[in-house]
Amino acid sequence: MSRPATLAGWLAYLETLHPKPIALGLDRVRAVRARMDATIACPVVTVAGTNGKGSTCALVESMLRCAGYRTGLYTSPHLVRYHERVRIAGRDAGDEALLAAFAAVEDARAGAPGGPVPLTYFEFGTLAALWLFAREAPDALILEVGLGGRLDAVNVVDPDVAVVTSVAIDHVDYLGATRGDIGREKAGIYRPHRPAVCADPDPPPTLLATAERLAADLVLIGRDYGYAGEGTQWRYRGLRGERFGLPYPALRGAYQLANAATALVVLDLLHARLPVAAGAIREGLLTVALPGRFQVLPGRPATVLDVAHNPHAAHALAATLGDMGWFPTTIAVVGMLADKDIAGVVAQLRARVDRWLVATLPGPRGASAARLRDALVTAGVDPASIRAFGDVAQALATAREDAGEADRIVVFGSFLTVAAALSAPAR
Repeated sequence: MSRPATLAGWLAYLETLHPKPIALGLDRVRAVRARMDATIACPVVTVAGTNGKGSTCALVESMLRCAGYRTGLYTSPHLVRYHERVRIAGRDAGDEALLAAFAAVEDARAGAPGGPVPLTYFEFGTLAALWLFAREAPDALILEVGLGGRLDAVNVVDPDVAVVTSVAIDHVDYLGATRGDIGREKAGIYRPHRPAVCADPDPPPTLLATAERLAADLVLIGRDYGYAGEGTQWRYRGLRGERFGLPYPALRGAYQLANAATALVVLDLLHARLPVAAGAIREGLLTVALPGRFQVLPGRPATVLDVAHNPHAAHALAATLGDMGWFPTTIAVVGMLADKDIAGVVAQLRARVDRWLVATLPGPRGASAARLRDALVTAGVDPASIRAFGDVAQALATAREDAGEADRIVVFGSFLTVAAALSAPAR
């Protein structure tokens, strides 16, 4: 068949190359990468974690960029445009660059000995990103793990610093049902005799044991680095001493201090190769941006967007909503994937929400509004406070019609939910 001529065509084609949307394992990715020129020469930071990895990546990128370094950043999933996944020098990759990268991967994949190698959408995109980064030669590369760690496509690259931000229950069909199982998988990004950061204050023994077995240089929050809020500023204690009077990061939520401290310990570990001055740290904290993480839209009523989709993230969202102050009514617009712990998420947020507008998400993994409604009722939510909608746009439009200026709307449950809200027509 002829190759796609547009980015949309390529993305549709990528969906056809493997029978499963998720197929963990590195053999196929390594085989294709070996046939490509995708060598990374700069320092690499790989970040895994149930929650917090996107914020940590954004903070590291922001501070390095403010120090004058040219960065590469790979994240997933995207919210609105695929281009968001690949950032070079703070800019999303353009169509022309992505088309060239996809063609390079297809050449290597299709021409492999023994026939074309089946790759998932994420594996193909990861290889394309690595090909682009190899050509752009950034000063530092930050890679966000897609799922788990040990068998994620990103793990074909050996990181100079590997970070696990948190270990909580999610993706149990792929990673296991316990924190021990999940911690073991995430610790698979650690490398022998290289820095291995864990930002979870209660790391599972399996993560510690994996780091020890690999002879990684383990750096633990609470033991080797930490932070403390001090009024309108905060203090960081790290591997190179203490930093006082730091501004709070522009990302909202008290939990972001742990992510900021983890980003700073990464800079400590890279200092010999990529020194960052105090002024760049301050500027990076103040200017960091990450859509969909307690993102407050301008105007009234207050509208909060958050991609929280598991109980651990929902707990943090509930706490930050509590810190916002008092609102007469809070209306939730919720869409979730069917394989998530819907009841666990609802339990964390039930006390913060007065009315629930549940919406069906598209695709085979999307939970129907009816299923969400049943889960809410089972979790103890008053059925009279729940309304069901065919999609997020309808639910959000209704929330905006019903909310008074002093009320609050919170949109959460999935990247797809937040993406739909960002793409919905403005009031």
